[in-house]
Amino acid sequence: MTMSRRAFCAALAAMSGSAWLGSGPARAQNQGVVVFAAASLKNALDAVNDAWRRDSGKSVRISYAASSALARQIEQGAPAHVFVSADTDWMDYLDGKGLIDRATRGDLLGNRLVLIAPAASARPLQPAPSFDLAGALGDGRLAMANVDAVPAGKYGKAALEKLGVWAKVAPRVAQTENVRAALLLVSRGEAPLGIVYRTDALADPNVRIVGTFASETHLPIIYPIALVRGATHPDAAAFLAFVRSPTARAIFEAQGFLIGG
Repeated sequence: MTMSRRAFCAALAAMSGSAWLGSGPARAQNQGVVVFAAASLKNALDAVNDAWRRDSGKSVRISYAASSALARQIEQGAPAHVFVSADTDWMDYLDGKGLIDRATRGDLLGNRLVLIAPAASARPLQPAPSFDLAGALGDGRLAMANVDAVPAGKYGKAALEKLGVWAKVAPRVAQTENVRAALLLVSRGEAPLGIVYRTDALADPNVRIVGTFASETHLPIIYPIALVRGATHPDAAAFLAFVRSPTARAIFEAQGFLIGG
């Protein structure tokens, strides 16, 4: 199915990175802990936040977007207390600028990269060297997060290059602002295939996994977490500890994440 410009734009608007709307650190302090997290964490981290609320009587405010967009917002002074990236590059970027508390940094989760299609699709398409991805697209496009900046897009491009098919499909890639926007295009039937994380696919009943990329086709998918340097909210460290607790680990595992990167 070809993707209409109107539907594509609607998908981007629905899932685009959220700009920070607060008025500064003082407001963030009053509203509780502010977490900036990769878009692919939304379902799982929302559930962790619910568990934290039940356990502590408090909650955090979570802003989801591409790791690249969130890192840039932190660089520009957005009042975040905790950052969870979908790759080490953007955490390293902030670390290099002295913007995270290095002592609190650690690898939290891992993930797998998969090829998805709308749920009604019955054709398996296991990624392998020189597999006919272009032919499988028909006259449609391949939904992927931005391949130059967003972790899921970078992993996906690397995998397709490793398998020798990137050159054929590159002109037909529909790039989105984050991985959940790519998921949405396939979920709505606006793209016949997409590359997302396994956890994204499991969270949406309107898509199915048609193939899984071998781990050696791309760098390990690691989600590092850290406190933002200068985060002074008294509950920030406690929430960070809770995210690493057995309660949170069980939630992450139930939604398909790998523990410990």
